[in-house]
Amino acid sequence: MARLKENWKLNVWWKWLVIIFIPYVILMGFLIPLGQGIVKISPYNIKTGQSTSLTIEGYNTQFDPGDDIKAWIKHDDWHLQASAVEIINQQEAVLHFEVPPFIDNTLTNVDLALVMDTRQGPIVLPSAVNLNNAPAEMNGVIAWSKDKISVRPESNFNYPFRNILGETIRNTYFHVPLWFAMTVLFMLSVYYSIRHLRFKHQEDDLWAQSLVSIGILFGILGTITGSLWARSTWGSYWSFDVKQNMAAISLLIYGGYFLLRNSINDPDSKSRVGSIYNIFAFALLIPLIFIIPRRFDSLHPGNGGNPALGTQDLDNTMRMVFYPAVIAYIFLGYWLSQLRYRIILISNKLSDI
Repeated sequence: MARLKENWKLNVWWKWLVIIFIPYVILMGFLIPLGQGIVKISPYNIKTGQSTSLTIEGYNTQFDPGDDIKAWIKHDDWHLQASAVEIINQQEAVLHFEVPPFIDNTLTNVDLALVMDTRQGPIVLPSAVNLNNAPAEMNGVIAWSKDKISVRPESNFNYPFRNILGETIRNTYFHVPLWFAMTVLFMLSVYYSIRHLRFKHQEDDLWAQSLVSIGILFGILGTITGSLWARSTWGSYWSFDVKQNMAAISLLIYGGYFLLRNSINDPDSKSRVGSIYNIFAFALLIPLIFIIPRRFDSLHPGNGGNPALGTQDLDNTMRMVFYPAVIAYIFLGYWLSQLRYRIILISNKLSDI
């Protein structure tokens, strides 16, 4: 009896992770507020040799006239500090710059980021403005500097504000882990397909079927959440981005796994051909999802030189939710596959009666 209890504990510990992590991910994913950011800046184009005023509109900001707010425009290590910061209200401010020619006079157009130091912490807006760099005479103005920019640390517990994404950054905890889990489930299904071809155990083929079916389910859910995300960030549910196309082709290939099985009547041939097809399907999944999209320009992060899951995408607060989400979805997928396996097993036994 003691051994049975011990085995039971070993068999269900990962289910407790699912039960704990899924509510944790949902609650933390939606309740933690988004940090401050800049949603609008004008004008976009500025010129050297002129006094420039940049009007910014913030998100979740609390600009205070009594706060010592500083601002810089920067390119690589070079930056230029604002001569004055005028606060309109908590979400609006005007930054005044006296813009001398950029240090590198070989550059005619310079892409500049905006950095602000506020009481709540730093705000960074990449590619905030474009500088038309032309020779100009300006005396007695703040010059470009390579001194380290000193900003106050983030004071609140929140998610980073990322331009374009905004509040939809929370979908990171749902869309991305679904694809992680899908890949793991397909990988496990290949393991059982290889076992079936080697040992001819019917249970291994049933496990492969179960894992593939739940993997497809997770892939469909990942595609749906990705389409909703694309509508918010790219302007359309399906923009025929290379990653979207390759994901759709991959799911169609795996859909063919069940079409092929259902077209064969002999149980042994069905299991054998299905196992071989499943191995080749996973062999195609790797280049379609992880290789081909990286060879082309893509809107999707992680492809075409567009990084993903780096410091620009995940900070420590997001990692506290993202990693448990990946673990929870993988184990949830295995749990559902286990239930699917039992359903198929019971169905097969009933059909033999």
